[in-house]
Amino acid sequence: MRTTYYLLLLLVLVSCGSIKKTVDKKATFSKADYPYIERFHEGLRLKHKGQLTQAIAALEACLLVNPNDDAVCFALSELYLDTKQLAKSSVVIKSAVELDPSNKWYLQEYAYMLFEAKDYKESTKIFKKLAQLEPNNIDWLFSYAESLMRSNDIAGSVKVLDKLENEIGMNPELSLEKFKLYMRIKQDEKAVSEITKCLVLFPDDSQLLANLVDYYFDKKEDEKAFSYLIKLADAQPNNGNAHLALAQYYDHKADRKKSYEELVKAFSCDDVVLDTKVKILLSMFETQFKLDPEMMELANILVSKYPNDARVFSLRGDFYLKEQKENEALLDFKEAIKFDQSKFVIWEQVLIMEYQNQDYKNLYVDSKKCLEYFPAISKVYLFFGISAIQDKKYDEAIEKLILGEELVVNDNVLKGEILAQKGDAYFSLKKLKEGKESYEKALKLDDKNILYKNNYAYRLAISNTDLEKAESLIKQVLENSPNESHFLDTYGWILFQKGKFQESLDQFNLAILKSPSDKHIIEHRGDALFKLGKVDEALISWKRAKEMGSTNTKLIDKIEKKQYLEPVY
Repeated sequence: MRTTYYLLLLLVLVSCGSIKKTVDKKATFSKADYPYIERFHEGLRLKHKGQLTQAIAALEACLLVNPNDDAVCFALSELYLDTKQLAKSSVVIKSAVELDPSNKWYLQEYAYMLFEAKDYKESTKIFKKLAQLEPNNIDWLFSYAESLMRSNDIAGSVKVLDKLENEIGMNPELSLEKFKLYMRIKQDEKAVSEITKCLVLFPDDSQLLANLVDYYFDKKEDEKAFSYLIKLADAQPNNGNAHLALAQYYDHKADRKKSYEELVKAFSCDDVVLDTKVKILLSMFETQFKLDPEMMELANILVSKYPNDARVFSLRGDFYLKEQKENEALLDFKEAIKFDQSKFVIWEQVLIMEYQNQDYKNLYVDSKKCLEYFPAISKVYLFFGISAIQDKKYDEAIEKLILGEELVVNDNVLKGEILAQKGDAYFSLKKLKEGKESYEKALKLDDKNILYKNNYAYRLAISNTDLEKAESLIKQVLENSPNESHFLDTYGWILFQKGKFQESLDQFNLAILKSPSDKHIIEHRGDALFKLGKVDEALISWKRAKEMGSTNTKLIDKIEKKQYLEPVY
């Protein structure tokens, strides 16, 4: 609230202060006065140059010579204030006022200093004098009213503001001050009247409207509050909080259309922080079995407004998942981890979806990246191992699966999965002993797991080793799931390796009935037909498997040479 004075003002004060007084008292100067005057002006020049310490020293020297020079006191007060010497500033400005009680600049400085020191009783006295000196000075009247209010003289403060209103006319700032004062002394009707009168002249003033909204909400008069809230939102379209309140109001009224319209406006405003917007959408998401179409519009607004924030992509990804739009969801989750790599739950969602999509190339890349941020989570090692095996990077897979196995704590299901995958990698490297050991450990953890048994049996069959063990395993599997095509195919392949070609063909035929478009089963059927001497039928199956995209690198050679060759995947 203080007024900052410039050198020009100080020079004016000098001409009106010490020099004028000297003329009044002495009428003439003697040579003895010149050093004093020169020292004073030197102090002012130093102040102007920003050399405050030297300026203070010069003026303090003047004050030692003439302690009754009010202009020196005033100038020193300014300097002390600029150098944070508040106590000294207060002493000398008080002296200046006592020396010349009619000088309005001294009084103003002193009044504001008292106000800032929270000595409202004394500041009120000085502001009263200033108001008497210049009854039309708006700044002083405002300060006088404020000082009265701080002194708890609310009625006096209102009277001063009334006088000020007569001077400048009604305006929103003044009406709000009077509103607050009336509210402090429990005169609600007068308080509300101040604002409503002002609204006649300023119907779109947002502060007036906002205060009435708050007032009526506090009084539990919701309908009145919302009537003004609607006006506030119209007057201030970028007031997101007003639109949020209206959205809630319309929601209570079961007017979902208008509620969403207000939410769209609120979500487009900058004054509503992103955290609030995210919480609102999460709350709505959790309570809706099927998402309202407008929900995606709100999520799209957030993505548009905050294109570098992981939360908005993660949230929209959840929306897509709920709508069973997995591809769009995955894209958003991957965008989310571009901007924030610290949320494992998002990484996990990405890895799971890539695994479900059999997108092993991206699963390899993303699980490897995930391990940089979460090297202690064993599940990520499993995902990496699965993808590396599919990419024929068996040594890499084994290395990471061993690390993942060591990290597993009290989770036999996860440990079994890791051991089974490690077994697959060993079998692929023709390390049959290690492969068997891994699968045996997995089965020891879960001896009823039919997937472990099927995969173990299939690996043994492919390796043409321990076929009795393989047959025992697959028979246990088929006892529980006799109609699963992949299990029938495994049994057929074991019989094929044992030279029981007709029996193997029977199993392949059963498997094809369950999965007529499985390229691997169709190729296996061709192998059995070939071994039974039905070369033409075998070629038909092999060609069909090739058309369907079989990954057996020897398939083309088989077809061209019309000869059975061991598969290489």
